[in-house]
Amino acid sequence: MRSEEGPPMARTVDEEATTAVLNRLRRAQGQLAGVIAMIEAGRDCKDVVTQLAAVSRALDRAGFKIVASGMRQCMAAADGETPPMTEAELERLFLALA
Repeated sequence: MRSEEGPPMARTVDEEATTAVLNRLRRAQGQLAGVIAMIEAGRDCKDVVTQLAAVSRALDRAGFKIVASGMRQCMAAADGETPPMTEAELERLFLALA
């Protein structure tokens, strides 16, 4: 039996966008591992903060890609069972990334 929510990314983001999001998240994961290693090695604070900012930007870009590519599906649910998202719900999604 399929869950009511269904596969989250499959319902809101096409395959090409999913690939782009996963690439961005993997890049952020690698950058975060680098930040952790830098802290463990006692690297300079400036270098750590610079890399941490890069991780943050990568995560932001992934989130924006998810929201942007899923906008049409969020506005008008394709399955006919899920009501479309309201403007307020979409606004909350964007603000969650801000």
